[in-house]
Amino acid sequence: MSTPTSSASSQQHIMGVYNRAPLAFERGRGSRLISTDGEEYLDCVAGIATDGLGHAHPVLVEALKTQGEKLWHVSNIYRIPEQEELADKLCAATFADAVFFTNSGTEAIECALKTARRYHVANGQPERVDIIGFDGSFHGRSYAAVNASGNASYLEGFGPRLPGYIQLPFGDFEALKAAIGPTTAGVIIEPVQGEGGARALSEAQLDELRAITRDAGVLLIYDEIQCGMGRTGKLFAYEWASDAAPDIMTVAKALGGGFPIGACLATAEAAKGMTVGVHGSTFGGNPLAMAVGKAAFDAINTPELLDNVKTVAGFFTQQLNGLKDRFPDVIVDIRGKGLLVGVKLIPNNREFMVLARDQKLLVAGGGDNCVRLLPALNLTLEEASEAIAKLEKACETARAKAAA
Repeated sequence: MSTPTSSASSQQHIMGVYNRAPLAFERGRGSRLISTDGEEYLDCVAGIATDGLGHAHPVLVEALKTQGEKLWHVSNIYRIPEQEELADKLCAATFADAVFFTNSGTEAIECALKTARRYHVANGQPERVDIIGFDGSFHGRSYAAVNASGNASYLEGFGPRLPGYIQLPFGDFEALKAAIGPTTAGVIIEPVQGEGGARALSEAQLDELRAITRDAGVLLIYDEIQCGMGRTGKLFAYEWASDAAPDIMTVAKALGGGFPIGACLATAEAAKGMTVGVHGSTFGGNPLAMAVGKAAFDAINTPELLDNVKTVAGFFTQQLNGLKDRFPDVIVDIRGKGLLVGVKLIPNNREFMVLARDQKLLVAGGGDNCVRLLPALNLTLEEASEAIAKLEKACETARAKAAA
């Protein structure tokens, strides 16, 4: 056993699965992060759409402190009143009748997949096991989740593909109709893709998808882990459509405002196969997580905050399209919905992230050579304007590098 001798060597015992930026933070407030060397950054990553209320939000801090002095964890073999209260809030605000709480989005996906298959078992159709997903999707890193996503880079080296998972082109509903058959259990999709390059389904597409699955008798699963909890300007992205409510939905990230929480929501009908003993969690739904989740939910689910998302998103769309017009050699397209913004680039997106970081702006990567802006939902217009100014300087540098 060895002991690190300096901060420079302190990563030697961390499993090397992350390509980390040479940057560490010691504190944050709102949309500002302060690095360990004292530099201030404007954070438009927000823990990858997780810190929905920014850093150290006083409401969340108070909820954590208050509950932390009372009770952290008890087993799910007992009733947990805080869990019941948050479940009531989620069901009152959505299509759902039942909630299972987890510690992460990936665990929520696992529950959703199991719920879909158990539903058909309860209906006497155990042969219905196939889950249809779409290219560019990201549903988490567990074995079932990477198979549901179908991303080859996440599957390589982990043995054979799991049976029962099918991938189709994103938004190709003619292919979906052809693929649905007697062994199909459900369809899983992100209404707005995150990792896949910020591609959004239109309201008409969401309605069409709901009609297809309903007519075929298969369950519709929405992964709103990244695009939900106010990120698009409504509490959940499916609400933009007129008749697109799912049977099952996964939620996480901003649900805890940075505290680890996930949830699988379902209608009573979809959840009828989830009976005693078929699923469970040690830490999922613990009192500490639920206290923070309740506070985050109440703070996000307000007209004022959702209106702010729409206002700031509209500003970003206008200003980013202006940058696209001025820098056609750098920016190809502006995508996404609300404050899940994708900027498709000509220069390498990872190199562009460094250029933005040089301007003290933090942005996230994404598929299809995009960078993503995923700021806190309470980002101000002044902060958004600052972000645009920093992106403009990054574009100027990218252009100069290309010309050199």
